Amino acid sequence: MSAPGQLIAALTELGGAGLVSVELRADREPPAGRPGLGVVHVGVHRDGPLPDQGLDLFDILLSADPSAPAPWVGLPPERLAEALARLQTVVAAQPAAAAVLAQVLRNSQSLGFGEALAAESTAYSMLLASEGFRAWRAATPAPARDDADQPRVAIAHEDGALSIRLTRPAANNAIDARMRDALCEALEFALIEPEQPPVILTGEGRVFSEGGDLAEFGGFDDPGRAHLVRVLRSPAALLHRLGERVTARLHGACIGGGIEMPAAAARVVARRHTFFRLPEVAMGLIPGAGGTVTIPRRIGRHRTCYMAISGADVRLSTALAWGLVDAVEDG
Repeated sequence: MSAPGQLIAALTELGGAGLVSVELRADREPPAGRPGLGVVHVGVHRDGPLPDQGLDLFDILLSADPSAPAPWVGLPPERLAEALARLQTVVAAQPAAAAVLAQVLRNSQSLGFGEALAAESTAYSMLLASEGFRAWRAATPAPARDDADQPRVAIAHEDGALSIRLTRPAANNAIDARMRDALCEALEFALIEPEQPPVILTGEGRVFSEGGDLAEFGGFDDPGRAHLVRVLRSPAALLHRLGERVTARLHGACIGGGIEMPAAAARVVARRHTFFRLPEVAMGLIPGAGGTVTIPRRIGRHRTCYMAISGADVRLSTALAWGLVDAVEDG
């Protein structure tokens, strides 16, 4: 084990990282305090009435009641142990990323939108230099791309609205630097468009977006510069500034940035069979396209933390019930 790996192992053993789960019941007193700041604190409810005290001490709340309301993640009883084991496995493999995610989410909703994006970017950029991410990058070959000259975003006036469309279907609308910049330019145009029409964000092809282009992950050799670029060129920030004018129409896979950015829209509509996933923690990172800001503001930090650490697919029915999606349309 490398020296950084030994340090993380020591921190985990001392209670400064890792995952702690606590069994919760309504007829028991909640725990008196949170474990170490780097520990992911999971509350588990198996039977009886749902506890409603001391829930803010936890980062994730799992219940064996599938209809458990927010902030709980409700699961069928037979899936509860599997979900907890999955969380434990990911945190054991990427304790630094999991710890940073929990810390960022604890603070995000007490900050303004822009401040929260800056905090996310600072944490994400730091993790780009971490052992966990470097190990993932070394073990994950970058996909070959042959569409360098192809357009990334199309903008047009259609039916009284301004249409902004991701146009990289051969790469499942993977978000590279060129797409990010082109999307920012389109959204900046929408902000100053004199007529201020509604804005519709869509994606070409079989999926809305598979998220950040893995061919570029870790491409910056200067985490500080990467942070500044991410803050200055943020589609999520621009979507938020557009306010009630924006509707995101999603379909197929919405992975990583493919849900983090559109979650900033005032209204999110999805076609049937759409699904959502936040895969970054297993890579040694946290969501870096605004997801620690946009998604908690829709579904709360506990469910966001579960999505990000588990990396599990969230089905459309669950996304609708949680408020990640506002409506379902045929198509």
